[in-house]
Amino acid sequence: MTGTHFDEMRGNDSLRAPYQAYEHWFAAQDNARLSKKAGEAEAFFRRTGITFNVYGQADAEERLIPFDLVPRILSNSEWSRLAKGIEQRVRGINAFLHDLYNRQEILRAGVVPIKLVAENDAFLPQMLGFSPPGGVYTHIVGTDIVRTGEDEFFVLEDNARTPSGVSYMLENRETMLQMFPELFSKIKVQRVSDYPKNLRRSLEASAPANCEGRPCVVVLTPGIHNSAYYEHSYLADQMGVELVEGHDLRVVDGHIAMRTTKGYKVIDVIYRRVDDDFLDPLTFNPESMLGAPGIMDVYRAGNITITNAPGTGVADDKAIYSYMPDIVEFYTGEKAILKNVETFRCSEPDTLKYVLDNLSELVVKEVHGSGGYGMLVGPAATKDECAEFAKKLKAKPANYIAQPTLSLSTVPIFTEAGLAPRHVDLRPFALVSPGEVNIVPGGLTRVALQEGSLVVNSSQGGGTKDTWVLED
Repeated sequence: MTGTHFDEMRGNDSLRAPYQAYEHWFAAQDNARLSKKAGEAEAFFRRTGITFNVYGQADAEERLIPFDLVPRILSNSEWSRLAKGIEQRVRGINAFLHDLYNRQEILRAGVVPIKLVAENDAFLPQMLGFSPPGGVYTHIVGTDIVRTGEDEFFVLEDNARTPSGVSYMLENRETMLQMFPELFSKIKVQRVSDYPKNLRRSLEASAPANCEGRPCVVVLTPGIHNSAYYEHSYLADQMGVELVEGHDLRVVDGHIAMRTTKGYKVIDVIYRRVDDDFLDPLTFNPESMLGAPGIMDVYRAGNITITNAPGTGVADDKAIYSYMPDIVEFYTGEKAILKNVETFRCSEPDTLKYVLDNLSELVVKEVHGSGGYGMLVGPAATKDECAEFAKKLKAKPANYIAQPTLSLSTVPIFTEAGLAPRHVDLRPFALVSPGEVNIVPGGLTRVALQEGSLVVNSSQGGGTKDTWVLED
């Protein structure tokens, strides 16, 4: 890790304002009581079934995501600036997708290289010349944000396909409210519990124009073996809508309908947690058993809303990410409020040489990677690991981007010995409907539980904590 880091609680050795009321409460607490509470939280998460699967392991076992009981606290003014930047970025991404699949003005203007789109696996020619209901492509966006200083926030990546983690945000808050109700009477924290209600409202507002009455919304899951299945069932339950699998769906009179005890019922909006390739075996992967045959024809006829729209993955590709500030400015006419992390495109020969020469100082990621898989954290890697990764880079340079190792901010976690700083990131969630962008005040804070570690992903041993946005 490079240089010193900014601590969100202590700042430059003096307690920062957002944490003052919490610190006052914490100082009066008994450590043994807090240890007991930490154990209770783990038991609650285990009882509720808040687990995820770890892919790529022989037994792909279910794991509990560790929960830390010290909240991450943001002031109202810090949050307002962040929310403004997220809204601007989300609007830019949506406009970019609409343009890419229609007029392609940004490609004609030379702002984004045509090659990056034409050779992108996430770009779907099947979406060309089509605009989804209400013109919304990304109904739910998770923007990963890191902090390096008092006023320095950067977007690490955009999640425009099917961002996950919102159930942990909601359960973290629920757990804190149960364990420390007195804290919330002392400190005024903005609510996150409205998210499921707002999600349903946002999805209903995105229904096809020909929908009559209250739109029928469902959550489409690949099934119980998916790593985020807990979240799929949780969100369906919280919204009060049906959780369905591909085999529950069929085309009826030009609409998608689900099987019920009273026959088939027409659906208006599908919140799908199934990847593009598995959505429709007649259009994409013919082997898929997870989607609904014919759904793309129904979609193109304007009789169903699919959220997020197929083909949105081209906007969260890590090579496209490097152009995002220019993309935002192209469509909004304003400079991007939230900056990108400096990004090196390994597809460019000179840049590749620089990356190979400086592997031990950089973080290298797969363009389509997620969950912390397939990446190299140079400063934490051995010489052999760097040499092995260099071979992959030389074989497929366009498959990778590299970034400097940032000094991520720290937030305290609770340990038996007291509070200890650990690195964090933040994933706020934005809901986009035809007339509105709604951003839940807070988001999912992921924390690297090992001292000095910069990898916060749950699949790589990270944990989560409640994120507080103060009311004033």
